[in-house]
Amino acid sequence: MPKPAKPDASKPKPKSKGGRPRLAIDPAQVERMAAIGCTVEEIAVLVGCSKSTLDKGFSAPIERGRMRLNRSLKRKQVQLARQGNVTMLIWLGKQYLGQKEKSEAVVREEVVTIEEIAPKLQHDA
Repeated sequence: MPKPAKPDASKPKPKSKGGRPRLAIDPAQVERMAAIGCTVEEIAVLVGCSKSTLDKGFSAPIERGRMRLNRSLKRKQVQLARQGNVTMLIWLGKQYLGQKEKSEAVVREEVVTIEEIAPKLQHDA
């Protein structure tokens, strides 16, 4: 019976990859959650990863989701303003047109001399 061959010491052993197995995170799901206003922390909990994982590998889907949310909100705000919502018209005017409410302060300056005050002080004493 032939002797089994000894392993070749010159060949390196395959390295085992340490650490956790990679999570299968769906970028479309991350984008959808960002589009409804979920924070990065909330998304991380829901997909089962750390915040730093999302920050490093999913910034583009998060940004796209935030942009979708912004577009949706702006669309609704303009729709409400066009329907006559006065509050929304004022707010949009301030945001986009630089409009602001005027508040006027009237300052009245009066100069009083000691000669005018002296008789009143003597009378009150």
